[in-house]
Amino acid sequence: MSVLDAPVGTVPGPAAGGGEGLVGVFVRLKLTLLRNGLRQSAGRRAAYITSVVVTLLIAAGLLIGLIALHGHAHTGAFVVLLAGVVAVGWTVMPLFFPSGDETLDPSRLVMLPLRPRPLVGALLTASLVGIGPLFTLCLAAGSAFAVAHGAAGAVFAVVAAPLTLLVCVALTRAVATANTRLLTSRKGRDLAVLSGLVIAVGFQVVNFGAQRLSQAGGLAALEPAADVVRWLPPASAVGAVDSASRGSYGQALVQLLLSVAALVALLWLWQRSLVKLMTAPDGSTLAAAGPAREKAGKDGSRLSALLPQGRTGPVMERSLRYIARDPKTKAAWTTALAIGLIVPILTALQGTGSMYFACFAAWMLGIQMYNQFGQDTSAFWMVALTISSTRDAYLELRARALALLLITLPYTVVVTVVTAAVLGDWGDLPEVMGLSFALLGGMLATGAVASANFPYSIPQDGAFKNVAPGQGGLAWISIFGGMVSAGLLCAPVIAVTIWLHVADLEQWLWLLLPVGGVYGALISWAGLRLAAPRTADRLPEILAAVSKG
Repeated sequence: MSVLDAPVGTVPGPAAGGGEGLVGVFVRLKLTLLRNGLRQSAGRRAAYITSVVVTLLIAAGLLIGLIALHGHAHTGAFVVLLAGVVAVGWTVMPLFFPSGDETLDPSRLVMLPLRPRPLVGALLTASLVGIGPLFTLCLAAGSAFAVAHGAAGAVFAVVAAPLTLLVCVALTRAVATANTRLLTSRKGRDLAVLSGLVIAVGFQVVNFGAQRLSQAGGLAALEPAADVVRWLPPASAVGAVDSASRGSYGQALVQLLLSVAALVALLWLWQRSLVKLMTAPDGSTLAAAGPAREKAGKDGSRLSALLPQGRTGPVMERSLRYIARDPKTKAAWTTALAIGLIVPILTALQGTGSMYFACFAAWMLGIQMYNQFGQDTSAFWMVALTISSTRDAYLELRARALALLLITLPYTVVVTVVTAAVLGDWGDLPEVMGLSFALLGGMLATGAVASANFPYSIPQDGAFKNVAPGQGGLAWISIFGGMVSAGLLCAPVIAVTIWLHVADLEQWLWLLLPVGGVYGALISWAGLRLAAPRTADRLPEILAAVSKG
């Protein structure tokens, strides 16, 4: 009998006691989960293979670019900061992007007779299997090669590249395990929304700061920041290669030992978190729900009175409740609202902005239309029972789109007006708002079609998983393919805008406001009409896809 076929709660052979057998079990388990996920449909396999090919091409391009930097005067500063950014990404990216699988979710291992130390080794090895670690290893190897000179530099580079990867993986696993119970509880996941927002805002601040530094003097402007980061693991491992290449062997050894010490400390913290997670009781979700239920009932009755009658009102109310109560839906909306305002405002304050950046708000919020059925998870079967015709499917999709418009329309207007006020460019306000309305309509149309054709599950039991195993490529293709299609749908309005500017007919640009609004309404209606029959015909497939997690 295979280890993967063992009954729940038992791990035969060396897996329960020896680390070597347990490592093989978890690696095979991860590969089995991936293989079984890809077996479900040809479309899923194609989406996954496409995402892998694109990622590998990007990794290869970055690797070649880093190799080309070899010998540049300020390459050391750049690669050290790059290693620091990669480490930050490994820490926070699982909160926002599809990732994770059952082999890396420690809460699923509580009932198994596994000792913490072998379990850490097995989970760490399983974490190294995947396209993400390969991408990181390419960056680490390219960074180490870019600053390696002489025999000493080459020796340190051979050690630094895998060490950087190990620290990154251990860091993200330690943080994930330490926060599993916090983020899987209702109140904890609500708090995670705030932390996610802070991190998202921080990324934008770092992005704009990097742009200002590059404008100030190229890679040379990065030297002051790199002097600090080169002593912080895992960037210190890359910094050790640079130091050894310059003949500072003592400094290089200290920097390398800092990364080794960080790896040991992270593994120890990870092990302690695993012990606590698998042995300590969890009372974080206990609360007195009586007063909250009474208040929710009163709020719900007031909301229902304001919404349309028939099927539309209840569906809109359900969607709005998801936004207000479901932690993952709330996190996605909060991040979109924050970033949609930050990008145009910060670019305007920097003096490099344009009114057209205000369209970014409509783009960010339009993404929320994608995978509408995935947010229902396994509860979608109750919705599916109410859909018996194309008209039922159309009313369901239209109500969900209207719920989204209740937030996105006023928000788009506010962001456009604030951007115009910061830039002092009120003349471009009508055309930009019209373009935003057209873009929003395109996103609603393609989002409805993508929801019907490419549904995927959003697991609720994992704090760091936004897509079920095997569906990550499908999610990326659905979202990015839909966004490209939305841009193409807006091409007529964009062409009219360009023509009015080229023909010196600026006095007629105000017409783009009503034109954009009407055009956006028409294409969103067409998209809903196109998605409705597909939704009605594919209800069993949609239910199976969104219930996977």
